[in-house]
Amino acid sequence: MRAVVRDRYGAPDVLRVEEVPVPVPGAGQVRVRVAATSVNLSDWEGLTGRPGYARIGGLRTPAHRTLGSDIAGVVDAVGEGVTRFRPGDEVYGDNLALMGGFAELAIAPESALAPKPAGLTFAEASTIPQSGAIALRGTEPVTPGSRLLVNGAGGGSGSFAIQLARRHGAHVTAVDNAAKLDFMRSVGAHEVIDYRAEDFTRTHAPYDLILDLVAHRSVFAYRRALARGGRYRCVGGSVRSLLRVLTAGSVVGALTGRSIGVLVVRQGPDHFAPLAELVLSGDVRIHIDRVFPLGETPAALARVGEGRALGKVVVQPT
Repeated sequence: MRAVVRDRYGAPDVLRVEEVPVPVPGAGQVRVRVAATSVNLSDWEGLTGRPGYARIGGLRTPAHRTLGSDIAGVVDAVGEGVTRFRPGDEVYGDNLALMGGFAELAIAPESALAPKPAGLTFAEASTIPQSGAIALRGTEPVTPGSRLLVNGAGGGSGSFAIQLARRHGAHVTAVDNAAKLDFMRSVGAHEVIDYRAEDFTRTHAPYDLILDLVAHRSVFAYRRALARGGRYRCVGGSVRSLLRVLTAGSVVGALTGRSIGVLVVRQGPDHFAPLAELVLSGDVRIHIDRVFPLGETPAALARVGEGRALGKVVVQPT
């Protein structure tokens, strides 16, 4: 089978398409003939090895030769003990533990997968698992009339979060680069900010909730942007910023009547399937920016990693 592989961390040019052995599912595992894999920022981080936490499990040599966690496809074979799926079933899920989605076949734990809704294409289904779980979790505290800011809102998680927050009656401010301002307005943001032109911690504040998908500022800046009683949660960013949030953030927040911390995102179908239901009901829209063939996976990763994607980018092996 064909797979996109690499032997070291680096830029997209370290990737290549190779013929590799067909993987065999072990106990509790499912082999999926991949129809579509969406690209997440975590794939870019795993490719480059930056930030440092992207090297967990493989400090010098990548733990996974083939990246790609959000897969959708058809069950090809099942391992011992698998009871929920059989060959021919259409499935989707976040295969973060094993990766391997940028290939014609991938092995995934049975527990990571859900039946693909008939109303979604494979490409659409592949956009939901990781981005959907982040957006659902990140917007849980939203209440009608509250002020939410989403930093890094022009990608997959951000575009879902904008729509979920609007659905709950929040006033949404979206932050990203200038090329994404119109897109963020189109998915429902009330206000948009070009982070290169404005510091959101000093303008338009204070906010009741900040969902930060690309944390890079100090905890004091985040405190300044929050209303008293407000909540800041980050789910990505530099190691230095995340460490500051985990350490000084809790202290600074407690002393000033605010909550500053890291967003804990739960994995598994229970935590992304609700978004699929909202898509099927028409309450949330999926925005696919580009679809790339397997051989152009490096370009797909670069489009996401370099901040050019509007919504989600998808790779299709065939």
